[in-house]
Amino acid sequence: MPLDSYVTLGRSGLRVSPFALGAMTFGEDPGGAGCSVAESERILDAYLDRGGNFIDTANFYTNGHSEAILGDYFAARPGRRERTVLASKFFFNMHPGDPNGGGAGRSAIRRQLDQTLRRLRTDYLDLYWLHNWDRNTPVEETMQALDDLVRAGRIRYIGFSNTPAWFTAQAQTTALLRGWTPLIALQVEYSLLARTVEGELSPLARDQGMTLVPWSPLKNGFLSGKYRRGTQVTDSARTSFVGGPTDAEYEVIDTVTAIAEALDTTPAAVSLAWLRAQGNVVPIIGARRIAHLEANLAALDVTLSADHLRTLSEVSAPTLNYPAPMHGAQRAMLQFAGTTVDGEESAVYPPLLQSDVRY
Repeated sequence: MPLDSYVTLGRSGLRVSPFALGAMTFGEDPGGAGCSVAESERILDAYLDRGGNFIDTANFYTNGHSEAILGDYFAARPGRRERTVLASKFFFNMHPGDPNGGGAGRSAIRRQLDQTLRRLRTDYLDLYWLHNWDRNTPVEETMQALDDLVRAGRIRYIGFSNTPAWFTAQAQTTALLRGWTPLIALQVEYSLLARTVEGELSPLARDQGMTLVPWSPLKNGFLSGKYRRGTQVTDSARTSFVGGPTDAEYEVIDTVTAIAEALDTTPAAVSLAWLRAQGNVVPIIGARRIAHLEANLAALDVTLSADHLRTLSEVSAPTLNYPAPMHGAQRAMLQFAGTTVDGEESAVYPPLLQSDVRY
């Protein structure tokens, strides 16, 4: 599959590439964990030249430098901005001492958008994400403020990131009932090493026609191929503060590596191919070097067999919070009583095997 084989983002008319390019690593301020302006532009060239059209950033990435790099890049290339789906996020407060400098209140949203558009050197965003849950602001205020910005032409679509499922459902229901702009996508952590999204958020997204846009699809680089048992990784920007993989994570990494070797590809490509196979998913791939980008894009040429998908899903199966454990085979047994419904087979609830119903 080529990068210019586009997919529709949620229930919208917005078409995006099967992989988004994450710009969190663009810029070296603060901490030096990102890449230079020159390398950022090379990565952008490589992604866009291959037909990619979906770029994701946030107001606080590298202290605003990520947005500024993108703004300068598109300003120097007339016409390219209009062919690119440009997304950014709001929530994080970049103004110490000012309680209204961040969050999801009406004035904070407008102020953050003003600053983002100035850095990006554009007059609109294609997609604007709430970056986190603001428990101090009524959901009606946030959704109406975003709807106002859509009606004003300053943003085109909206999405949420890192928000609880109950809050996300409340926001979506509020928007639909009041005729405001609904959510079309959820940006979530999702990978073979982070699957708890499957408990609540993934079913919500499926029900509401929202696309999942996973961040960290290689789990801090753990699934990139550089992590092997007994080896020391020294070139990771994340390991210094997240630590290395656990024994349980290495079991998944070992399985990914074995499948990658059998298919003559990379663990990163296998991991991303599994994620895309979950359906209605547009992963965000990040890169600090051109080589990282090329390694990730190799997943477009990988097709996993049903056996590979089953093996990966089994070894990485998450432990989900209650009530998710009540919704599997036990639910079918209690509900269907030994029949098959919509292709789902069920056993008979054990007491019914021993006696007839008496009451």
